[in-house]
Amino acid sequence: MSARGDDKRLLLRATEISGLPVVSIADGEAVADVKDVVYDPERGGLVGFTMNKRGFLKGPMKAVLPISSVVAIGRDAVMVADTDACEEKGSGPAAEVSAGGVGNVVGNEVLTDAGRRLGKVTDVVVAADSGAVLGYELEGDEDLQGHAGQRLFLPIPDTLAVSGQALMVPATAEPFIRDDLSGFGAAVDEFRAELARGRSNRR
Repeated sequence: MSARGDDKRLLLRATEISGLPVVSIADGEAVADVKDVVYDPERGGLVGFTMNKRGFLKGPMKAVLPISSVVAIGRDAVMVADTDACEEKGSGPAAEVSAGGVGNVVGNEVLTDAGRRLGKVTDVVVAADSGAVLGYELEGDEDLQGHAGQRLFLPIPDTLAVSGQALMVPATAEPFIRDDLSGFGAAVDEFRAELARGRSNRR
């Protein structure tokens, strides 16, 4: 992927994925709707989705959808190979999918390792092609680049330090903060490349 502003990856907020239909590629059938997007902040990725039934039987389903069973995440649907992609909770990848959803980080404070508060998490940014979590949407701190209360996009490392209600990111992330999703994927690439260079220089 290019690290310039011409990055064409589809980036979605987790709240934009909630409510999408889960569609089987095999027969085009919509088998469920996404209820919760389940995210593991320490791993830096999606675990899967809890689901709601469709139609007049609406309500939470017992089965869940592990991220390993997802073929693609699009703007209008989550695609699976067939209607057997959903799994019962309690075994295999499905055991990791809980009803907590992305809310397990929404509302958390984000601090740099230099002790600076960047803001509060309002959403999670997902790369639709891979399901990787690239960053957080923040309600910016009043001192952050003069964007008090505005929504900002913060790139995060591949893995993240999580402590109680605080999420820890390197101070080097701050210059890569953006105020819209356009070009945010490129900013993430640049930030992670800088982290990798720093790690190799310390060896």
